[in-house]
Amino acid sequence: MKEFKVESLIYYSKLTLDSKHIANDSKKEIQEKLDEYAAKGYRFTTSTSTNFGAAIYIHLYFEKDI
Repeated sequence: MKEFKVESLIYYSKLTLDSKHIANDSKKEIQEKLDEYAAKGYRFTTSTSTNFGAAIYIHLYFEKDI
């Protein structure tokens, strides 16, 4: 049997000349979430992202055997 978890992160666009600012700014937080769930025995399975207005929603999916 497996246990599943979803972690949602939200990032907002800002006025800048750096078109990759969300990717650059989110790397640290995403890595922290990956490390946090790995320490709890979860495996990262996949991710999705959607945008709505000025926000980008990133969903990280994890699973572990129970």
